[in-house]
Amino acid sequence: MQKNKIVSILIIFLFFVTTAFSQSDTTVLTYKEYLYSVLSQHPLTKQAELKLDDARAEILAAKGNFDPKISSDWAQKNFDDKLYYRIFSSKLQVPTRLGLDVVAGYENTEGVFLNPENKTDNFGLWNVGVEVNLLQGLITDERRTALRQARIYQNMAENQRQVMLNEIVLSASDAYLMWQKFTEKQIIIEENIELARTYFISTRTSFENGEKTAMDTLEAYILEQDAYVLLRKNESKLTKARQNVENFLWVNNLPVELRATTLPESLEQPVFDVSATLVLNDDLAQNPIIAEKLNKQAYFQVEQRLKREKLKPKLKAKFNPLLATSDNGITPVYSPSDYKWGFDFSMPLLMRSARAGVQKGEIKLQEIALDIQNKSNELQNKIENSRAQQRILNEQIALQVQNNEGYRLLLEGENDKFRFGESSVFLLNKRQEKYINGRMKLVDSQIKLQQEFLDYLYLTNDLIEE
Repeated sequence: MQKNKIVSILIIFLFFVTTAFSQSDTTVLTYKEYLYSVLSQHPLTKQAELKLDDARAEILAAKGNFDPKISSDWAQKNFDDKLYYRIFSSKLQVPTRLGLDVVAGYENTEGVFLNPENKTDNFGLWNVGVEVNLLQGLITDERRTALRQARIYQNMAENQRQVMLNEIVLSASDAYLMWQKFTEKQIIIEENIELARTYFISTRTSFENGEKTAMDTLEAYILEQDAYVLLRKNESKLTKARQNVENFLWVNNLPVELRATTLPESLEQPVFDVSATLVLNDDLAQNPIIAEKLNKQAYFQVEQRLKREKLKPKLKAKFNPLLATSDNGITPVYSPSDYKWGFDFSMPLLMRSARAGVQKGEIKLQEIALDIQNKSNELQNKIENSRAQQRILNEQIALQVQNNEGYRLLLEGENDKFRFGESSVFLLNKRQEKYINGRMKLVDSQIKLQQEFLDYLYLTNDLIEE
């Protein structure tokens, strides 16, 4: 993907630089060049990448709950020229992912009225030990839950990024197809104008020679003007389609305008190979919309484990061997008989808050499960409908191609009869109208098939090739 971005930047740079020096030449902006530009330069694409940065920050914050913590305390009282007490203590606490905390500390005290419990010798007292939850917090706790959720959140962020990229590519591709559609129609309409102009000149010449009436000449003139009206209508739609394409073209955080001589690829080379339908991936779990909901489900399942854990009483055990200091004042001395230990116990008698939390968590998980079922069924139906629509459109296009060939032969035959004076402008126009309308409808069907296949790629998550 990174390689594609670099290539796209070079392509875009060369494209716009060369077109700047060749304003009179017609250039073609291929779909691949266009798509590379969208994926590497569009602001919404860059915004999608920020999702991953946010997820990495979330993991960093969760890991911060396991950061070692050091704390110190100094308390001193002097009164009536006496040192009542001086108490210094320092503590290092190292949380682990096993559910226990490693604790180390140092105490040094002195004073006339010092509590005997806090008394130490001149060199102080060291301690090293552990604190562990034996009931609530043994299997999981807030810190481990936050880290698991942060990792799931990273997967959700990737899903959200993929959804955003799919949506931007879907919109950008649809804009390109509409640009193709009205460009192709413009070519057909211009051919129609040429034919109408030829008929008008021919009819006027025949009128001047006394072979055609003034009404025939007027009719031919009106038909030519009708062709120009059709051209103006299509030009309006083409301008709008071109502007929609420009909305997706950016270089160096600046929007880019297409020049009038820049054209899309011809419909003779379709953007998408619709014959690939049968080999595409339609595993719904791979669709980022479903994958995000599955990760969301996993996210709340982890939270539910924590809520169930809080149904247990709290029981924390603490054990700290005490290390006196040797006579040299440097080396700690360990004795099995010197230690400090204890435990903390607490439990709400009714546990209504904890039970309510579990119930609400179950409801939330059921809502997500139902949402997944509904969205999966909806996607499956859309995929099957898209396949059916593609089959229908393929059959329709085949018939339209066949009919258009018949309209072309009829127009050529009517044109020959017109040249020999055996036909009228009215009949010739009807033949031409059928032929032109047939070609326009064929373009509509071809673009509609491309759009249907585009939707299919979106639904099956095959829209972007990594």
